[in-house]
Amino acid sequence: MSHIYDVVIVGGGPAGLYAGWTLARAGFSVAICEEHPTSGMPVHCTGVLAAEAFERFGLSDDSVLNQLRTVRFHPPSGDAVDYSPITVEAVVIDRARFDRRLSERAALAGAELSYGERVTGVAVDADGVTVASGSTMRRARVCVLACGARYGVQRKLRLGIPRLLLHSAQAELPAARLGDVEIHFGERIAPRGFAWAVPVQRERPYVRVGVMCERHAHRHFERVLRDIGPRWGVDAAGGCKPRQKILPLGPIDRTFGDRVVVVGDAAGVVKPTTGGGIYYSLMTASLASEIVAGALSRDDLSAAALNEYERLWRRELGPELRWQLVLRRIAQRLTDDDIDGLFALARTDGLMPLVRRTAAFNHHREFIVALLKHPPARRVLFRAALA
Repeated sequence: MSHIYDVVIVGGGPAGLYAGWTLARAGFSVAICEEHPTSGMPVHCTGVLAAEAFERFGLSDDSVLNQLRTVRFHPPSGDAVDYSPITVEAVVIDRARFDRRLSERAALAGAELSYGERVTGVAVDADGVTVASGSTMRRARVCVLACGARYGVQRKLRLGIPRLLLHSAQAELPAARLGDVEIHFGERIAPRGFAWAVPVQRERPYVRVGVMCERHAHRHFERVLRDIGPRWGVDAAGGCKPRQKILPLGPIDRTFGDRVVVVGDAAGVVKPTTGGGIYYSLMTASLASEIVAGALSRDDLSAAALNEYERLWRRELGPELRWQLVLRRIAQRLTDDDIDGLFALARTDGLMPLVRRTAAFNHHREFIVALLKHPPARRVLFRAALA
């Protein structure tokens, strides 16, 4: 343990790899510890990303598989409503390829990547940070936690855990045909959450089927697959074991400490409405890297210095997250009748023009505020909130 890195990053997903690339490119010595054998595998997410992300974060778009143009929303009653934005706002990516490109770029910049290393402890002292993975100990001036939705280290460092969590289950399956994105609501399908089907165009059609809900995600996944599988031409007769994970839907108490910053899902910084995390992972990694680089240069890695990172991401994302959390907490109280009532308004009382005017893939605040100002919708939502 004689070598001391400037930065050790725990986690080799998009947040960790982007931070590693940025800091290594700035001339700092960086080690990235990833528990899995390779970048991007196993795939944990739906792989839907805002089309704007590639330009904003300077990313290669060779991982894009297909665009998403229409979403079909299914209420409990089954009478669906379609929505097609004027421009393409979201794309489906090959997550394994996306992460590999980030890992290649981080390695070329000089970051040291270690695979198959699950970090079991992070200890902070006055002189640095010790990161333990099995019998391996790495010493660094600062640590970036990018370990996804696992919160043992954050708890031990007294940074807190997300206050709102749901469970998810998902699988990518061969399909006979492609369809539009489907979003399904209702107690039977996904209590307190929703289910989805996303078309994926590889050498042949696939569909990513998933569900996020309060509990028993695998059981609800099986039900969703039975319901929608025939429409996509999915052969589910042999059964399917989905990948399950916890979805954080709210930030941890603090995303910084002495010699530590926390980014992406590890910080609980995701969209509370949908659980989507790639874009926010890249954004928090970018902001954290900027602050960590300055702190390293000044040799001031105190919590007071790294607090600037949280101030920056809260300034950029705070209002958006707060409004999304408002809607998420109300949505989790909606009954099937409430949901059907909102869909009836969408068909008859001017909600769809409101959606077209205010909705955006990455920014939901304007739509949520407009929805709460719409008198008939407000009555439904407030009744649920007060139930």
